[in-house]
Amino acid sequence: MKTRYTEEHEWITQNDDVFTIGITDYAQEQLGDIVFVQLPEIDSEINKDEELSCIESVKAAGEVQSPISGIVLEVNNDLDGEPELINDSAEDLGWLCKIKCTDHSEFNSLMDAHQYQAFLRQLS
Repeated sequence: MKTRYTEEHEWITQNDDVFTIGITDYAQEQLGDIVFVQLPEIDSEINKDEELSCIESVKAAGEVQSPISGIVLEVNNDLDGEPELINDSAEDLGWLCKIKCTDHSEFNSLMDAHQYQAFLRQLS
């Protein structure tokens, strides 16, 4: 399983042809206590950099853009009743959705963990 990251603080993990997407721990810290998550529709087609989800916190609302193009296969329904799962486990239990990728080169062009950590150091 490979994980990649975006400059907008989304993470994406590849498991064969299924890609799981969420926001990073850094992103959830910036948002604060998350109170609502709008998830995409299953079977919807998403293009890279299009809005995938909207996350609302006590401080702000933010769009999550899709790091790759694909078709939504599954959403994390646990977030309906427990949006705080993202705060508690942003890069594991707080995943947003799973999609089938239509362009693998988009995934390969994203930052790996070392590049993302270096990117975060530039922000501080």
